[in-house]
Amino acid sequence: MYSYKHKLFLKRIRRKKIFIITFQLLILFIFILLWQFLSDYGYINSFIGSSPKRVLQTLIKLYNSGDLLKHIYITCLETIISFSLATVIGIFIASIYWLFPIVHKICEPYLTIMNSLPKIALGPIIIIWVGAKMSSIIVMALLISLILTIINVHHSFVNTDYNKIKLLKSFNASNYQIYRYLIFPGNINGIINALKVNISMSLIGVIMGEFLVSKEGIGYLIMYGSQVFNLNLVISGIIVLCIVATVMFLIINFIENKLIKNKK
Repeated sequence: MYSYKHKLFLKRIRRKKIFIITFQLLILFIFILLWQFLSDYGYINSFIGSSPKRVLQTLIKLYNSGDLLKHIYITCLETIISFSLATVIGIFIASIYWLFPIVHKICEPYLTIMNSLPKIALGPIIIIWVGAKMSSIIVMALLISLILTIINVHHSFVNTDYNKIKLLKSFNASNYQIYRYLIFPGNINGIINALKVNISMSLIGVIMGEFLVSKEGIGYLIMYGSQVFNLNLVISGIIVLCIVATVMFLIINFIENKLIKNKK
């Protein structure tokens, strides 16, 4: 049973969360009202700046035609594939780097160069090598998210408390045993933080790829809207993209909270 003070403490936390969420929604609501007001009274050009009503009408039209869900599905599928690949490969390479520091020393300059290289510059090469299809979009997203995953996860591994490593070494634990029982389980939070960055980078890579080669997806929707100068479609695509990014982030956040509860 919880004590009275503990219940009061939990109640204050809940109130604080409700207060924060309420104000977040209030800011969004005020922004939408202000946007519509400025559009209705001609303070902004609705042809260029659109309006909430026009965006809603565009979204309804896309939904009724079946295009909206199709584009969202394609972008989500490409993002999930690239995110999953980057996560698995990134954690594996980061683990190799920790287990064999000499490998990290050899590869570090190349990793730094690849991280600083604008991936959009590789777009034409990827399209030629892989083809103008979904696989090229996944490869581009993978290049963007993979390197950051490796760097962030490896950084978490090498910053593990050295006293704990020394303690295990005093019991003649091998590097693999230290990794298995200390490094990996002790850095779950660091891995989750890397995944939060990874999911956003994967989505950015997918949208960049869709700008270049796709005929489906949210990125294609935005690019097509700009080509035909349909700003309602462009802004609708951006809003859908924001919603998709938020949902993906909340899913990662939910997984993190579940893992923290299980650890407790």
